[in-house]
Order: sequence, then structure tokens, then C-alpha cells
Amino acid sequence: MADYTKLAAEVRTKFGKGAARKLRAADKIPAVVYGHGTEPKHISLPGHETMLLVRTANAVVDLDIEGAAQLALVKDVQRDPVRQIIEHIDLVVLRRGEKVTVDVPVVIEGESFSGTIHVQDLNTISLLVLATDIPEHVSVNVEGLEDGVQIHASQLELPEGAELETDAEALVVAIVTPRGTADDDAADEASAEAGAESGAEGAADSE
Repeated sequence: MADYTKLAAEVRTKFGKGAARKLRAADKIPAVVYGHGTEPKHISLPGHETMLLVRTANAVVDLDIEGAAQLALVKDVQRDPVRQIIEHIDLVVLRRGEKVTVDVPVVIEGESFSGTIHVQDLNTISLLVLATDIPEHVSVNVEGLEDGVQIHASQLELPEGAELETDAEALVVAIVTPRGTADDDAADEASAEAGAESGAEGAADSE
């Protein structure tokens, strides 16, 4: 059985902006837990531990809601657009053995062939996975790949048991030569040749 971050949660009975401000002033974060036909539970979470938890995409947490254990998935994190302070968190009830659809980050590894760059078209892909076995990311290795190579979602190496929900033909990453590079090289060569010819003509005239 996997080990998950454990957080002690408290049931909230007061709502509104004023109540939320008081919670945040006490280093707590308002949250709600819902799903599987259960009544939504309005709770508060410890601020520092929760901020560390949500740094990971699709974090799963083992909640202790005033003595009642509940496994949940962090579904949405609402932040203040200016101060980036966490204002509210939505969590979805999980059941061991069930599958959930999640968006998983795509991480590019390696360096493409000299003179080329990789252009990432998708930053995340959608996977159907066991709720208790959500991958942190999916890796794409572009080491040595040459100009023109394209990698689509169907070509990704997925974690065992994961099913692709994103369109199989969706472009994930492409290897390209930066615009102007080839033209610049040709121009440099032409300039060098012109310079050499000019130098040769000058030497002939001086004779």
C-alpha cells in the first residue's frame, strides 16, 4: 500500500470572505471534499503542509477529518492572481482500486541534434490511471533526434496500467531547425566567398 501525505483537517462551520480571511490569518486553508455521492465536506487544512503538498500535480492526500480517514485527490487549487496565496482547494474522494482521469505533466529529456531545438506542443496529457497510482509525469526523450521528427501522443511510453485519454494523433513535441539558421549559414558562406574573391582580385590588380 502506497504512503500518502497525511493531513489533519477540521470541519468548517463558518463561511464567507471574512471567515476565509480569518482561516488564512491562522495559517489554514479553506477546502472542500466531494465525490462518490457523498455530501460535500467543508474543511480547513494546515497551511504550510498543504502548500508543500500541492507543489506536486495530482497530489493524493490521506485526510484525517476529525478522526475519520478519507483518501482524496487534489483537483483544483485556487490562488490569488497577484500574491499567489492559496485561497481554496477542491479535493475529490478516492476509492482504492478505482480509476480516475488526470492531466499529467510532460517532461522533455535530452538534447536534440546539434543546430535543432525541440518545440513542445503539449505540456500535459490526459491519462486514465488507478487513483492510488498516479504518475508524477510522463517523459519524452529527444536525445539526438533530427530536424523534422515529430512525436505524437500515441508514441509516448506510458506507465504500466495507464491508458491514454488524449487524442492519439495529438502532437506532443517536434524537432525543428530555428528559422534563419540555414539562411544565415548560407549568407555567411557567400560573404566569405565574396571576400576571398575580392581579396584575390585586389592582389591581382596590385601586381
